[in-house]
Amino acid sequence: MMLQERLNRAKPYVGVIMIQFGFAGQGILAKTALNQGMNHFTFSVFRNGIAAIVFAPFAIFHERKVRPSMTLSIFFKIFMMGLLEPVIDQNLYYAGMKYTTATFAIALSNIVPALIFIMAWISGLEKVKLTSRHSQGKILGTIVTVGGAMVMTLIKGPPIELPWTKQASFHQSSSTTTTLHPHDSVKGAVMIAAGCICWACFTILQAITLKEYPAELSLTALICGMGSLQGTILTFAVERGNLAIWSVHWDTKFITALYSGVICSGVAYYVSGVIMQERGPVFVTAFNPLGMVLVAILSSFILSEQLDLGSVIGAIVIVTGLYLVIWGKSKDQTSSKIVDNKDEEAAATSDLEMATKDGLSVRGAKLPSDASSV
Repeated sequence: MMLQERLNRAKPYVGVIMIQFGFAGQGILAKTALNQGMNHFTFSVFRNGIAAIVFAPFAIFHERKVRPSMTLSIFFKIFMMGLLEPVIDQNLYYAGMKYTTATFAIALSNIVPALIFIMAWISGLEKVKLTSRHSQGKILGTIVTVGGAMVMTLIKGPPIELPWTKQASFHQSSSTTTTLHPHDSVKGAVMIAAGCICWACFTILQAITLKEYPAELSLTALICGMGSLQGTILTFAVERGNLAIWSVHWDTKFITALYSGVICSGVAYYVSGVIMQERGPVFVTAFNPLGMVLVAILSSFILSEQLDLGSVIGAIVIVTGLYLVIWGKSKDQTSSKIVDNKDEEAAATSDLEMATKDGLSVRGAKLPSDASSV
């Protein structure tokens, strides 16, 4: 019984960490595909279309008895979610990466946990009491986590030699770096920042919609399907006459779309929705900077990229910030359980008092008849 409880407690943490592993793999694949000329408009369409096709049968079969009826309000929310993340955020993020660098894009995207924390606080999805220690821990942990991500990307320091990266160190040191025009850098930064705001709005809207439409598989399929449809319309409007971008070949670009659709759109939306209903949107997105640590580690193995001291220090700071957020959220869970137990005890006491009063009133009503019979 104790083991089962521990496993249930560990499930949300395992889920969000696995999501970050998925995003880390997608980051490496997307970097390679963009270098090979992948069009970000069609990439978004294929990615979300694949996710909708894969998850729709599971949603139809598994949630046929629990799926709520569609209303105009829910449909509008799904329409907005499909527009915010699958269309606007994904296209702005990859377009901005072309104007800046992948490192800068990843660094700037780590403002998302802070944005979601503020939005969840304002919308009432996250309980925050400034005088409470666990609320202070959540606030401080969010700031520390974002700060660690910035340290990891903006501060380099001396390289750390690893056995599997020594062979690539000569090639990396002799490679030339491309210089970017300041105007393009500003344009790219604005695109990525706007995409991050859309991502944060999407997450908050997803948490709100799940309260009215608690069918995670169906919601995932509908969001991805809506996003793919909207993305198709946008792509035809922007890339008029350029039919070559729709050609599909079994190459890195198609593998990236397939992987991103199933893992980063389908599985990530679904798992995030399940965990979000239990722990809230702040808990899910607080682990986003962990993806940077995983990308750095995986890149050192797969791409033979060198780690530097700044990356290691930033990773330690990120883990420290995550610990503070997790500590604050665990206190929230404990507090909510105590409140629920008190409510149950109060309800049971009230029922007992009502039953006692009813019993006394019944006995009192019988006394006159008993007395007359005597």
